[in-house]
Amino acid sequence: MGRMDGRKQKSERKGVWITVIAAVVLLVGGAAVFAGMNGWDPERIKGALSGRTPGQEQETDRAETDRAETEEPDSGGSVAGDGDAEEGRLPASGDTTKQPEADPLEGIGTYVDGRELPPEPTYIDGILLANKKYPLPSGFAPGESPEAREAFEEMAAEALLEGFDLDAFSTFRTFERQQELYDRYVERDGVEAADRYSARPGYSEHQTGFAFDIGEATQPEHYARESFGDTPAGQWLFANAHRYGFILRYPEGKEDVTGYMHESWHYRYVGKKVAGRIHSRGITLEEYLLVKDGRTEPPEPEK
Repeated sequence: MGRMDGRKQKSERKGVWITVIAAVVLLVGGAAVFAGMNGWDPERIKGALSGRTPGQEQETDRAETDRAETEEPDSGGSVAGDGDAEEGRLPASGDTTKQPEADPLEGIGTYVDGRELPPEPTYIDGILLANKKYPLPSGFAPGESPEAREAFEEMAAEALLEGFDLDAFSTFRTFERQQELYDRYVERDGVEAADRYSARPGYSEHQTGFAFDIGEATQPEHYARESFGDTPAGQWLFANAHRYGFILRYPEGKEDVTGYMHESWHYRYVGKKVAGRIHSRGITLEEYLLVKDGRTEPPEPEK
């Protein structure tokens, strides 16, 4: 009797477990069927529970993998950092500071002691430049420019019709002649004073053959004098010289650029087109040739 009761209890317990397992199978299977019918993705359900979608999980996994592959152990400076930038090997991150451009006129009006004369003269866009920064070779001796002389004669002929007898009393000078004049001025006035009104040999515009010292033949007392600019002839010359290709080479207020004090009698031939631009803008030859946009055509005035 007791054995029969034991077998009966075991049979009852086995039946209970079978019922439970069947219920679980039915529950899971039903859930899967229900999810499939409603387009549910088990991975999305998993991702929703974790706060990430499957795509995000894949991207995160790839990022973590890439980071692990690219990171290297510290080898005492094998990876570039800001320290490299400070040493000049690499630019610092975010450093976009642009270095200012050098001023082409800086020091243009002063001599550089100890500078040797160049083997060739300096031409910029076909225009010969001679000043305290750009000297000439000692053997450069082209003589007076025939083109400049022709332009002067044309200008003098028109001035004569206005009652002014223009005279080019000093034009081309050799290196040796300039040496004689400069030494004389230094002996008389000293180096500092002489450097303001007389060029050292090799630095004179007269050696180019394009410089013309101009006066009025009936008033020689104004030759090479600032007072010439106040005479009717000097005023006519200043107002009209550019029409024949000449510019006043050393205007007032430009000594820091030209290197020399104002000379109302010293004119330089550069051609009609260039002379017209320089005169209309009130600038120097240095500013025209060396300053950015110095040679750009000025805008047409509005009508």
